[in-house]
Formats: sequence, structure tokens, C-alpha cells
Amino acid sequence: MTEQTLRTLERGAGQPLWMQLQGDLNRRLERGEFVDAFPGEMQLVSDYAVSRHTVRAALRALRETGVIESARGRQPRVAAPRITQEQGSLYSLFSNVESTGHSQRSVVRRLEARADGVVASRLGLEESSPLVYLERVRLMDDEPLALDRVWLPADVAAPLLTVDLSATSLYGALAEHCDLTLSGGTEQVRAIVPSAAERELLGIGTDVAALHLERLASSRGRLVEFRRTLVRGDRYALVTDLGSPDLRVTTGA
Repeated sequence: MTEQTLRTLERGAGQPLWMQLQGDLNRRLERGEFVDAFPGEMQLVSDYAVSRHTVRAALRALRETGVIESARGRQPRVAAPRITQEQGSLYSLFSNVESTGHSQRSVVRRLEARADGVVASRLGLEESSPLVYLERVRLMDDEPLALDRVWLPADVAAPLLTVDLSATSLYGALAEHCDLTLSGGTEQVRAIVPSAAERELLGIGTDVAALHLERLASSRGRLVEFRRTLVRGDRYALVTDLGSPDLRVTTGA
């Protein structure tokens, strides 16, 4: 045992044992322990001389606060990094990931011209209008973060059909190849349970929900983007500024 695992919890103190264990594990994580692996239930029972009930309560609290990840039959592990995004302005997931120091790339699953009457109508076009469709799995540090589906009018976005969009932002490519800069729009966010196929693409189990972001964006007064993004709820959070720098609400963590 290491020095940290030999410490004992204070029985009879005002704070429950599971809460003391949670606090000590948090402190150990902050010191950089558990780089290789997070201890399992029985290891913690032995290290802290407590019951499995106490350990499970502490682990449950760590899961609920997003510190660790675990599933039935699997040993807990330190949670992957999270990305937070402030709402209220048009943003780029590409820029957000890179600005936090993480690497990002995309696996392009579809980049093609197609017709979709429902989407065309959402963009204010005739139902038969050709569209450019882009579907990508967005990766952060080579781990799936989001599944992105984007439709754009072909009359302005056709040059993208020959562009490599695996390592560049869509908005950057639109500006460079189509002389198109998005200036505003609306976005709706809701929590959903992904389908089996979507869970496989996102690399998540049935115990992880996802955020569904639906965006309709414009440029120069014209609707030019309809986007549906499915992002992992355990790695992404939306932050809303309610007018006070000390008051924020985070969802989806």
C-alpha cells in the first residue's frame, strides 16, 4: 500500500464515511494519482477498511459529479476531459476543442450532393433544390465526441465537395472556399437516448445519454445551414451566463 491508501477515515465524525472517502479520492485525483488505473471496489474496501456499501456510495457520488466513469461489471476509470460551451453566440466545435489544448479531427462518413425536401424547406428552398450533405464523427484526442450531420444549399456550398474536411472546421472551409461567413441563427438543445448505431459511433454504452443540438444558421440574411449534432453528454456541457459573472448554470455534464 502507498502512504495515501494507509490513511483512515474518522468514524463517529459528523461527516458520513462515504463522503469522507469521496473527498479523499478527489484530493488524490487532484495530486495526479490514478494515472494508470483507478482502484476497484475491493481495493478501496481494503485500503480504507470500510464496507462495500460505503465504497459504492462514494463511487456513485464521483460518477454523478463526472469525476469517474464506470458501468456494471467494469472497473471505474477517471473520466475523460469535458468541453464546455457558452451559449448565446454562433460557435464552432472545432475551435472550442482546439482552444482548450485538445487535439481534434473528424472521420468523414458522407460528403455528397443530395436532395432532401424536408431539409430544403427548413432552409427556405424549393423541395427539389440540391443540397450538400456532410456527416462526420468528431474526435477529441482520438476519442469520439460528436456525430455531426450538416445540410447546406448546393448553389453556395458545392465547392466543399472536393475539400478534405477531416482536419479543418466547416466554417473555416466555407469562408475560404465559398466566401461564406455565418452571422447568426438559432439552436435548440435537448437530451436524447441515442440509437444503437449512434452509440456505436460515439463509443458509449446504454448508460450514457447524449445532447441533440439542432441549428439553423444564416449568412447575409439567407438561411444556409441546417445542422443536427449528437454530442456525448459525458464529455460536453453547455454554460449559460445569467447576467452575473458569479452565477452560471451548466447542463449536460
